[in-house]
Amino acid sequence: MNSNVQSLLASGAKIADAALERLLPSTETLPVSIHRAMRHSVFAGGKRLRPVLCMEAARMVAGTGELPDGIDSLGAALEMLHTYSLIHDDLPALDNDDLRRGHPTCHVAFGEAIAILAGDALQTLAFQTIAQLPAPADAVVRILREVSVAVGTGVGRAGGIDTGIPPGVLPPGMIGGQVVDIESEGVAPTVALVETIHRAKTGALLTTSIVSGGLYGLATNPGAAHLDSEMWVSTIAALRTFGEKIGLAFQIVDDILDMTQSSEELGKTAGKDAASIKATWPAVYGIEQSRTDADRLIKEAFAAVEPFAVAADPLKSLAQYLTTRTH
Repeated sequence: MNSNVQSLLASGAKIADAALERLLPSTETLPVSIHRAMRHSVFAGGKRLRPVLCMEAARMVAGTGELPDGIDSLGAALEMLHTYSLIHDDLPALDNDDLRRGHPTCHVAFGEAIAILAGDALQTLAFQTIAQLPAPADAVVRILREVSVAVGTGVGRAGGIDTGIPPGVLPPGMIGGQVVDIESEGVAPTVALVETIHRAKTGALLTTSIVSGGLYGLATNPGAAHLDSEMWVSTIAALRTFGEKIGLAFQIVDDILDMTQSSEELGKTAGKDAASIKATWPAVYGIEQSRTDADRLIKEAFAAVEPFAVAADPLKSLAQYLTTRTH
């Protein structure tokens, strides 16, 4: 990892952690069991990639070169949603994992019932946090819609000017992608199946982190005009394309790492995808083609934000990191 990306991730993680510390109930707040479980998983050493992407997208479009006030809360909310999804993914009924980020998973540390409720509580707190963002009401509503659709089953993913999504049918949201993933275990993977799962299960939340950050940044940019202006629509469309490309690249690299790294290197159980006969990119294309595809997607993501010139450099650096990381 080059020093610029390392610094960007470190500073962004510090901001996100401070916001999470402020927003999450303390370990002494009743009922203490669930609040300790929530903090156990949130503060288990994540890279805070989603909050950092959110904040840098906001910075890029805000027009000041600075992070807009309150963007740290939106980033923290996205990290809560990501952590909730990991808690539930690790449960015995789903991936049945004992290790996450090198620590015992939530259900191992606190029991299955508390882990389920901790995930539920993080999801609820995330939307509560978004609803209280210090931004114009119409922008907050737009962000709530953007995030809720990306996290859900795919309902409401119709296109149009309101969301900046081209008309047509898109893959389901994060939960929908999880369902497709579960139901496809043991089934011979196909190109269409793998792409649907990857774009939904992982890509949807990464994309919405960038798009919602852009929405927030535009809302704080005095020259950004009305929410339905051509400027808003073109900016959000570019951010959505960038997010979808890097989201797919991120999951492809995850698949490669699952096949090539040890559990110690990954901080989670390695080789589970192959053991479960899961639909992964290397299972369809092989490892070398998967690496080529990830590199191509990053180049296409770069092209989408070219109009932002040097202001897009932090986002592009983060995207490049996704294809070179080792865990």
